[in-house]
Amino acid sequence: MQLDDLYRRVIMDHYKNPRNRGKFDEDVVTIDLNNPTCGDRISLQLKVENGVVADAKYTGEGCSISMSSASMMTDAVKGKSLDEAISLANRFSSLMKGEAVEFEEYEDIEALSGVNKFPARIKCATLAWNALRKGIDAK
Repeated sequence: MQLDDLYRRVIMDHYKNPRNRGKFDEDVVTIDLNNPTCGDRISLQLKVENGVVADAKYTGEGCSISMSSASMMTDAVKGKSLDEAISLANRFSSLMKGEAVEFEEYEDIEALSGVNKFPARIKCATLAWNALRKGIDAK
């Protein structure tokens, strides 16, 4: 199996079997963002305790890239300090710029590396990560 095929499978798995999709009932940091150029939208919720992302959930609608990226991001940041979460977001931005970045702690993210070949799709992939940054800034 070629790497591109594997990456496509990982993306489609997160799209069809999303991790952390849903809402919290309690009071949490909530960030709503949308990408008006393609219609993607996300509502990200972060449960932050003692400077750590204790849990993360999202709801939204969009293409397979934006929704799978949200699934991967929420999985990756759980249990991370706010600084570690921002570091992950910065590394993801580098990945979207075509830089070689590895995500040893959560390799599924690397499946989105091919998105940088399609500039119009970069906004789709970064929507959830931008929501994460806004949520941490709001905290």
